[in-house]
Amino acid sequence: MNRTLATEFILLGFSNSLRVNICLFLLFLGIYLVTVNGNILIMCLILRTPNLHTPMYFFLCVLSFLDLSVSTCVVPRLLADLFSTLRLISLGACAIQFYTILFMAGTEFLLLALMAYDIYIAICRPLHYPVLMKWSICYRLTALLWIISFVVFILPALLMPTDLCYPNHINHFMCEVLAVIQLACDDIYFSKIVMLLTSLIAILFPFMIIIVSYACIISSVLRIHSTKRSKAFSTCTSHITVVVLFYGTAMFVYFSPLSQSSGNQGKYFALFYNVICPSLNPLIYSLNNKEVKEVIQKMFHKCLTNVDSTAQ
Repeated sequence: MNRTLATEFILLGFSNSLRVNICLFLLFLGIYLVTVNGNILIMCLILRTPNLHTPMYFFLCVLSFLDLSVSTCVVPRLLADLFSTLRLISLGACAIQFYTILFMAGTEFLLLALMAYDIYIAICRPLHYPVLMKWSICYRLTALLWIISFVVFILPALLMPTDLCYPNHINHFMCEVLAVIQLACDDIYFSKIVMLLTSLIAILFPFMIIIVSYACIISSVLRIHSTKRSKAFSTCTSHITVVVLFYGTAMFVYFSPLSQSSGNQGKYFALFYNVICPSLNPLIYSLNNKEVKEVIQKMFHKCLTNVDSTAQ
């Protein structure tokens, strides 16, 4: 059967109204600046502060890197497309964005589960923590996250290449898997089965690890003295908030019917966990974490002192 394969695609985005696009440009630019500055600040604080050289903050540094990578992969292109009359993206550029988002987001799902395990060991097995979470193990676990993410997300997509045909309109602001697959030339039933299995492995399995970890944490915390209980729960607050935001929106998109999640509704939820969540994570961890707030306060105090001394 004769068919014309698409070599470039048109991203439909959000609106064709110039006024709306100007407002969206200012909004997304502000979010992106918060994302870049917030995540770079978190990474610099952790790398430069000896008191923060612990496994928990090491994983937080990796989380900031992932958030910054996902946002940078999506937002600059989105900002440029808001002032473009024809939002064309080549097949190569689309593939790079497609695979990068899959890889980084998949790693973040696994990382959040690893962070829950780290909190579980710190609260429920404090005497074993130096052995179970020593640096050599942390590095190996982090490397394992990247390997598993590649095997679970990227490898199936590479082994099952899909021909994309005209019409080449993608109802999205980026090359997102559920939107791109709608352009497949052939039947996508098998691809849908593979995506469902991948989602179950990559989303539900880490989520179950988080649930079990927090069930053990809550059971352990309720048995300790009330004065230490609030400190233990405060350690979990930031992580729980990030998990709810990230996993909640991702589950809604990837466990909804394909026709629903690839439409406008899925587009707005994808905007939340690809653009907004990376900007919220640094704020959540800095506002809820006493040690991070103290380091930030000392840093600003030092900067003000240097400015005053220079002025004098």
